[in-house]
Amino acid sequence: MIRNQASLECRHISLSYGSTPVLRDVNLKIEPGEFFALLGPSGSGKSTLLRLIAGFNQHQSGELLIDGQDISGVPPHRRNVGMVFQNYALWPHMTIWDNVAFGLVERRESRDTIRRKVGAALELVGLQDYARRRPGQLSGGQQQRVALARTIVIEPKLLLLDEPLSNLDKKLRVQMREELKNLQRTLGLTTIFVTHDQEEAMTTADRMAVLDGGVLQQVGTAAGLYDYPQNRFVAGFVGTANVLEGEVLAGGGEMLAFDARGLGRLVLPRPVDEAPAPGAAALAFRPHQVHIAVRDEQGDALRVWIDGQVESAEFLGEFARYRVRVGELALVADQPHYAGIAMFVPGAPVRLGIDPTQLRYLAR
Repeated sequence: MIRNQASLECRHISLSYGSTPVLRDVNLKIEPGEFFALLGPSGSGKSTLLRLIAGFNQHQSGELLIDGQDISGVPPHRRNVGMVFQNYALWPHMTIWDNVAFGLVERRESRDTIRRKVGAALELVGLQDYARRRPGQLSGGQQQRVALARTIVIEPKLLLLDEPLSNLDKKLRVQMREELKNLQRTLGLTTIFVTHDQEEAMTTADRMAVLDGGVLQQVGTAAGLYDYPQNRFVAGFVGTANVLEGEVLAGGGEMLAFDARGLGRLVLPRPVDEAPAPGAAALAFRPHQVHIAVRDEQGDALRVWIDGQVESAEFLGEFARYRVRVGELALVADQPHYAGIAMFVPGAPVRLGIDPTQLRYLAR
């Protein structure tokens, strides 16, 4: 099954419900054939943006372009955009075959065309043997495959997925996201999906956009957003981060001073790529980038060492997570777990070693 690979572009899209702004000057370009995620917490505007692309919402300003053509005033049924809803929206009284064929019947396709396309769609999602069953006779994962088949059978320019895995248990979610990715690669179909689950977005999408409060915070690959967050929200939402608020002090040479609120002054190597400007800033680093050691252990000179005391310890299987009090702050440190190595207990005096090459300065 060959699909169109359409591009999508949002230019200065804004949308409000009454006096409440929901999307604020969104600028975004999605490439042909890309698997793209809209990631953000509840109320961030991600589902509103997806429904706007489908035509169910209407923006008050800006342009929405598919393959360079503004479709802002085009009704949903003429956009040739397919959408899979969170609850699948299958007809319970119809067979799987009839559910998948529904869109083709509405378009008055010939019987031979419907037979060929429905058969191909069901084979693509592995449900060719379930054609005569009804949705209530299928599992949640199978129902999702039916919803996908019903959408791709009409050969849309874009495939939109609204929280596609939220109704499944964890094991099935992992399986289905692999199937989604493989299906998208097979079709080469430009796909946009909404999720609040960072792991889901990071393991599936080619690129993602992080939204908060209707504002596009950052766009990039999973690794790019994780390693180089542009602001505090992205640092804390894409993965877990320790964030130190404070001030970069003026000075030259190979070192710089960061006055961390509640902790004190840290003398750090000046970043080789771009040194932060003096003034208010934040310093972010990931828990797994922090080495935790006993207080009297001699630390290597490549790390910045801070004394602290363990407040809590959690065993999470693959690693142990520690909450460590340093000054007035509590920092999180993750350490790989190996059999036979005892965990630090609450109250234990420890040293935290931070690799300065992994520090990220976030401007206000």
